[in-house]
Amino acid sequence: MHTAVFLVLGGANLATAQIITQDDYIPVNADQARIGQLLFYDKILSGNKNISCGTCHHHDHAGGDGLSLGIGEGGVGVGPDRTAGTGPDAIRKRIPRNAPSLWNLGHNSIDALFHDGRLTQSDTYGNGFDSPAEEWLPQGLNNLVAAQALFPLIAQFEMAGNPRENEIAGATHDRIDVAWPIIAKRVRTIPAYGDMFVQAFGHIDEPRDVTIVEIGNALGAFIISEWQSYDSPYDQWITGSPLPEDAERGRQLFLNIRCASCHAGPLFTDQQFHALGLPAFGPGRTRQWDQISRDVGRMAETNLLEDAYKFRTPSLRNVYLTAPYGHNGAYPTLAAMIKHHATPAESAAAWTPDMAQLPDVPWLAAIDFAIREDAAEMARQSAVNDLRPITLGDNDVNDLVAFLKSLTGETALTRPSGRPDAVPSGLPVD
Repeated sequence: MHTAVFLVLGGANLATAQIITQDDYIPVNADQARIGQLLFYDKILSGNKNISCGTCHHHDHAGGDGLSLGIGEGGVGVGPDRTAGTGPDAIRKRIPRNAPSLWNLGHNSIDALFHDGRLTQSDTYGNGFDSPAEEWLPQGLNNLVAAQALFPLIAQFEMAGNPRENEIAGATHDRIDVAWPIIAKRVRTIPAYGDMFVQAFGHIDEPRDVTIVEIGNALGAFIISEWQSYDSPYDQWITGSPLPEDAERGRQLFLNIRCASCHAGPLFTDQQFHALGLPAFGPGRTRQWDQISRDVGRMAETNLLEDAYKFRTPSLRNVYLTAPYGHNGAYPTLAAMIKHHATPAESAAAWTPDMAQLPDVPWLAAIDFAIREDAAEMARQSAVNDLRPITLGDNDVNDLVAFLKSLTGETALTRPSGRPDAVPSGLPVD
């Protein structure tokens, strides 16, 4: 990684900007990435064959879904227009957290994934990762991105489906790893996939040798190669091209009010965990003993009280394209999210449910905002906040938005592979 040193205009301090290049990413095999592209949009990976990875991380929505809380298995459509399904296919629960961005996940600096950081590289379980699968995560996954790709496949409300609906959902409830061989068999017995795996993976001699490990590695190769972005106006600024005047004012303000203390480095994230006091709603990512619809964030993974309600700092690259914002998508615009950072208590108090991007699901209405009626839980969440209030005028907010917009890659919406028109399973592509 290259660095450029520049003087922060209007101040006496020096700052260092880091130039991202192709060498800063995990290298991938192009043939494996091609398989991953097809699998990413192939509903064959889901229990009821009705949702793909791309449904909630769609090219048309900059790798997201445009919703605060997603509609997973059983839903119909893509993005903000996605509906909750009907009859026996109707969803039973919203996805508890906002669909995370895929941008630059293959950058060498990434050391944890998911909003709560529950996936890291580690020798704890002898397979290279500390993950929800613990010792049952198979050996041979190439990197964090490949490992994370396996977990939505076995999540009930994301892709697996409900118990007794299909063999994958049933197996998932037996043990976390039992469904993966079933998914792998589905894929490798499709002739086109079987042939592609033999060609792309040197150790695969016959289709029957394909396991969930190769599927994860193919998905990881695609995600790593497809969602790279480092050609923004900000990147050009590092090498000497000026930013627009409002973006330059925003950049200086971004540094001066210490936004960069958390949104640091080439990806604008310290990869640490912070409590922001975001308005609570939704079903929560509850633990086994939670009797209320809450999400304690990082604490669910560490069991440390000091980690309560903390979530991983997101990267700000292409953030202008990935609304809504926050681990639960609480704020619909960057301006609203910036104002929350400036005055968290006041912004949270002024928040209204209509700010959440939630497609109407009448049978879940009683759950969606129930947590907000729990005074004790709201007090606990309000008591933990790492943000320091600051004064920002409307012009300051506008300048900060302009700077964040300058982090948008010029080719962000024209990806190298894109969405395939068809997939080998023959299932429809969202």
